Amino acid sequence: MLREFVRKVDERKCVVGVVGLGYVGLPLAIAFAGEGFRVVGFDIDPKKPEWIQGGRSYLKHIPVASFKAHVDAGRFSATQDFSQAAGCDALIICVPTPLTDNREPNVSFVRDTSGVLARNLHRGQMVALESTTYPGTTDELVREILQEGSGLQAGKDFFLVYSPEREDPGNPDYTTGNIPKVVGGLTPACLDAGRALYGAITEQVVPVSSTRVAEMVKLFENVYRAVNIALVNELKLLCQRMDMDVWEVVAAAETKPFGFQAFWPGPGLGGHCIPIDPFYLAWKARQVDMSTRFIELAGEINTSMPYHVLTRVQEALNARRKSLNGSSVLVLGVAYKRDVDDMRESPALKIIDLLIAADARVLYHDPYVAELPPTRKFKFDLKSSPLSPDTLKAVDCVLVVTDHAGVDYDMVAEYADIVVDTRNVVPRDRDNVTGA
Repeated sequence: MLREFVRKVDERKCVVGVVGLGYVGLPLAIAFAGEGFRVVGFDIDPKKPEWIQGGRSYLKHIPVASFKAHVDAGRFSATQDFSQAAGCDALIICVPTPLTDNREPNVSFVRDTSGVLARNLHRGQMVALESTTYPGTTDELVREILQEGSGLQAGKDFFLVYSPEREDPGNPDYTTGNIPKVVGGLTPACLDAGRALYGAITEQVVPVSSTRVAEMVKLFENVYRAVNIALVNELKLLCQRMDMDVWEVVAAAETKPFGFQAFWPGPGLGGHCIPIDPFYLAWKARQVDMSTRFIELAGEINTSMPYHVLTRVQEALNARRKSLNGSSVLVLGVAYKRDVDDMRESPALKIIDLLIAADARVLYHDPYVAELPPTRKFKFDLKSSPLSPDTLKAVDCVLVVTDHAGVDYDMVAEYADIVVDTRNVVPRDRDNVTGA
């Protein structure tokens, strides 16, 4: 069975199914198609297959040219018809793993997807999970659902693999092809199948001893970042209390050529992984009767930052004898990071929610987000306002949340009455500019 699977991979006769065509799944599908594989993309959102088949991109950092030729050549197709999974040799799950309202893992998308795939599973297939999740998800939850739904045994009748996604949307230096791919298998044969498949599209495959280790690798990568961001955010609060510039402190510390890596403060965590992963690991730790106090403290600090930003806006308005209640605030940038249209878990959404709750009149400008779509937590009826001298002069306060490179921050400083800057991008040599 393994030899036949590897042969299909080597000869590019392996049909790859990618479930979930979002920020992770779409680049992965394109990578496989680019290496000569026939790829079938699956998504429950009817718009995504429609746009792909029609030669349109719904992710601004992924140009149509990157996949249109594959669609035209028949190497890449997208569909809502999950029965086509039966015709695939490898099935890769790239679906969301959000948190519940109680900040516990919500693996409903993984569970539902596994159930659908189980009905179309056949001997010799490989199933890989890429969604970020707690250790044990693959060899407990996914394995059980696939086996019960298909009557097949993982490791004997089909291969089961976990390989954590590593995507940095908008970063031109790192792509699917040159980011090392961690792979863990349920059995040695499963690992070999995963290494063969992922080795066809990446320069380096990093094998680990189990799916649980691979799942922990992903969590550790992002918990590492979350903890260090929490540290610098707490340092920012201390520096503000002591009348020092935290940006100057970090920049000077960064000159040390060893033993230090710079992390920068901000208005809160964003993206699908870093705000969520620490809570996945803390939840799993409680299952083995352990409290991860360090990780949970970092989570508390980072989730409190939007409230700190709100306080800084209130203080800036108070200094001009204005109240936040009734004031107009222009939020500059709503994507979770610079120069992308990705709004997953963006701190801007929580900040906007807090501003509205305080009865402020909220506008926003973001060159990458024309209007705020509804999310699982928030529903705002707002569209991006033009960034012009007239807009800047008409509002009481400008709040910089996302530091998009194409914004004229000199113009912002010149025409805005008050600027509260969470990203250190607005010139600080003016009395109307303050940090947050």
